[in-house]
Amino acid sequence: MSIQLIADSGSTKCEWCLLDDKKKKIILTKGINPYFSSEEEITQILTEELIPYLGKKTIDAVYFYGTGLSNTNNVLKIKKILKHFFGKSKIAIETDLVAAARAACDKEKGVVCILGTGSNSCFYNGKKIVKNHASLGFILGDEGSGAYLGKTVVRYYLYNTFDEDLRARFDAMFVTTPHEIIEQVYTQPLANRYLASFTQFLAENRGHYMIENILEDGFSEFFYHHIYKYRESWSNPIHFVGGVAFAFKDVLKEMCSSYELEFGSVSASPMKGLIKYHSDNSKLKIKN
Repeated sequence: MSIQLIADSGSTKCEWCLLDDKKKKIILTKGINPYFSSEEEITQILTEELIPYLGKKTIDAVYFYGTGLSNTNNVLKIKKILKHFFGKSKIAIETDLVAAARAACDKEKGVVCILGTGSNSCFYNGKKIVKNHASLGFILGDEGSGAYLGKTVVRYYLYNTFDEDLRARFDAMFVTTPHEIIEQVYTQPLANRYLASFTQFLAENRGHYMIENILEDGFSEFFYHHIYKYRESWSNPIHFVGGVAFAFKDVLKEMCSSYELEFGSVSASPMKGLIKYHSDNSKLKIKN
């Protein structure tokens, strides 16, 4: 069996798996998003956080799945960097949505949803993505994502919508000021990651009616603007992948039930499914 390196990268973190027959080695690095990270920054991440932990075995194929890779220029950017480190390896670059679809569905049909720092969705026919509804990013869209939910938390705080109890809990957890929040969102890089960090507040305050309302409203927006746009949603399972989906899977399961949709699988990361997929398809043809 060939030695494969699989990467699943979001804006916050990148999970790598060195797959050598039945041996698996997981390595975590900072997230790699070609929209926000320069070639120099990505090269530094790989040099310091990945390469020293790979050992000296020859890697036959590199499968890099990540956010921002529906853009051709970003694909070329990532491929150039990977070629620098793995020049003799076959290199395939796919979107994070392909990763989620392969991990959740393998060779079956299904509607696949990513709910992490950002959000996305597609219909997968068992071989490839045949429908994809635009997510629009964290400024215009990303309904149901960590950035979207976190933005609502911040808005409730800044507008004084939270009751005194929740406001006190927020102040104790984050120790910040309205000025610092505005400064971070509008003048600092990676505002999506910053906003997504506030989902921790939702996770730690479940049961409060305002928290439950934020979750239900945010996920309802995702169902309405995305899942409902696929007619296949009423005849195929709905799968969810991502940290936000996993943290609030009870809400998603209940919403699927109330909307009479089949709740499929939910996982925090696609890596386990990708390992199975690439183990079963070790001779997968690489086009790019």
